[in-house]
Amino acid sequence: MKKILLAFVIILLFSMPIGAAQSASIGAQNTFTTGILVPDTGYLSLSISGTWSATVTLQRRFNISGTWGSWMDVETFSANTEKIIANPMLVNQVQYRAGVKTGDYSSGTVVITIAE
Repeated sequence: MKKILLAFVIILLFSMPIGAAQSASIGAQNTFTTGILVPDTGYLSLSISGTWSATVTLQRRFNISGTWGSWMDVETFSANTEKIIANPMLVNQVQYRAGVKTGDYSSGTVVITIAE
């Protein structure tokens, strides 16, 4: 019985997610990752890769009194990038997303991942 319980605990531990992540392979304009809530640590990682020609826009929005505000542009990228995003406030009431806005896509596929 102890072996079965131990095996169950090990399986449970290894099946738990390490952190949230949102990814998208973008090959058109007006396409974004799903928004990701910034954890209490205040940091996210952003990975932009692929063979593409576009402008990728990082956006964020705030939850004010239970209502999410509009997406606001934070930074733009035109080449593959690895970046750490520091949240301006250490509360989990901020979401980030990244993608290609209307008029900013030329060609190829850009792969974007935002993760805890």
